[in-house]
Amino acid sequence: MKTATQRALQALRLMDLTSLNDTDTDATIQALCEKANSPAGMPAAVCVYPAFIDVARKCLLANQAGKVRVATVTNFPDGSSDIERAVQETRSAVAAGAQEVDVVLPYRALLKGDTETPLKLVKACKAACGESVLLKVIIESGELRQPESIRQASDIAIEGGADFIKTSTGKVPVNATLEAAEVMLQAIKTSGKDVGFKAAGGIRTAAEATEYLELAERILGADWVTAEHFRFGASSLLDNLLAELGHGSKPANQGSTY
Repeated sequence: MKTATQRALQALRLMDLTSLNDTDTDATIQALCEKANSPAGMPAAVCVYPAFIDVARKCLLANQAGKVRVATVTNFPDGSSDIERAVQETRSAVAAGAQEVDVVLPYRALLKGDTETPLKLVKACKAACGESVLLKVIIESGELRQPESIRQASDIAIEGGADFIKTSTGKVPVNATLEAAEVMLQAIKTSGKDVGFKAAGGIRTAAEATEYLELAERILGADWVTAEHFRFGASSLLDNLLAELGHGSKPANQGSTY
């Protein structure tokens, strides 16, 4: 059984430290990347809008955090059914230097019974990523709502070649939940494929992060829960984890949804 301190340190190293706000500027992203080299260690990645990929890469290098990967988002946040748009955005992100791409599944199309478009989009975006860039597929579990729909979206994303399946954009009323996470983790286990899981949206405290870590360990084993297979997408979580680790105080305002 890990202690609270051990869990906080584990969660920190599994974070995609995120800023996906309409008000983001170069300065915002520079501040985010400066936080990545924290006194308790570094997250797995930073996740920013495509316009800030180069800013993030340069700032991470300048702050001795070059090992932190740069992730971005495409087909975001609406989950359009326009495959060509999603692929072009993904190609452009890869060309700009993104090491990971989080693409939104056309979940509305899926809810209308269209399984072909989501599968084609994932396959095409994975092809655009190639072998060296990770593709995380956001299924928007809070909008799918029903376990059967969450499982269907997960299965489609995995079949399409997703490297990770991710809960949420952080831009809808219901984001990550333990219930959705369990369905998604079970889909990964059943698939037998080397696919990771990312919980994103609304995870703000070390205690909440621990619940997801324990769930993943129960379903897929403690050895599976590494940065290669498990991530948190969050912004305000970092400060809480650092406070848990003795670096600063817990913020009174936990910040944005993401």
